[in-house]
Amino acid sequence: MKKISGLVITYNEEKNIEACLASMFQVCDDIVVVDSYSEDGTIELAEKMGALVIRQAFLGDGPQRSIGLPHCKHKWVLNLDADERLDKDMVNAIRQIDFENTPYEAFEFKRKNFLNGRWIRYAGWYPDYVRRLFDKTKTDFKPVKVHSKIESENYDRLDAHIVHYTYDSIEEMMSKLNSYSSWSAQELYKHGKSASPFSPFFHGLFSFVKFYVFKLGFLEGLDGMTICIAKSTASYLKYAKLIELHRKAIKTK
Repeated sequence: MKKISGLVITYNEEKNIEACLASMFQVCDDIVVVDSYSEDGTIELAEKMGALVIRQAFLGDGPQRSIGLPHCKHKWVLNLDADERLDKDMVNAIRQIDFENTPYEAFEFKRKNFLNGRWIRYAGWYPDYVRRLFDKTKTDFKPVKVHSKIESENYDRLDAHIVHYTYDSIEEMMSKLNSYSSWSAQELYKHGKSASPFSPFFHGLFSFVKFYVFKLGFLEGLDGMTICIAKSTASYLKYAKLIELHRKAIKTK
């Protein structure tokens, strides 16, 4: 018995869900899908693959994932996004873990991020460690709307890979960028953060220089430039939207 549960959150992931679940079933013996009322065939395909589907209106990245944990049969849980897969080295690494005696409560893996079918090795996209295998009795997801992660300081990094098919087009990237920047601004506002009129520009500029120059994004050619511009735009918008939220709050007083 594998004694690992799988966890995936979905919304209209018809094109990805079967490959994702097939990948996870290599090391998991049960999988929970928390779906935000998909309008395509995601739910039907997930159930056909043998997953338990929980329907839940989207609560944000962290809370949405946490909803699924009580439904996972085992204390060790592997969490993937629908556009992610286990690489062969990750399957082997997980099978070699002694879950009964490990001193760790979570494990991190390297992530190979693909854009338009091409593995991006620079611009901060590799090795891109992500914490995805954890003991649910000892830790949980950070309760934030965007880019949540397992809250744990007691973890190990393994030299194994998740394969991540990020975006099929620049249009898709920019659409998600807009949503992510809004959620990030809301998180900052909720925690009482403020920004000066210069914050959007300086954060955007710093982000571009960091990823294009110091993270060698220029080595990825046009894709690298696109990624770095997207990152800097997201940073700019996050703080611009934060300022907008404060302005709206003042007007309502």
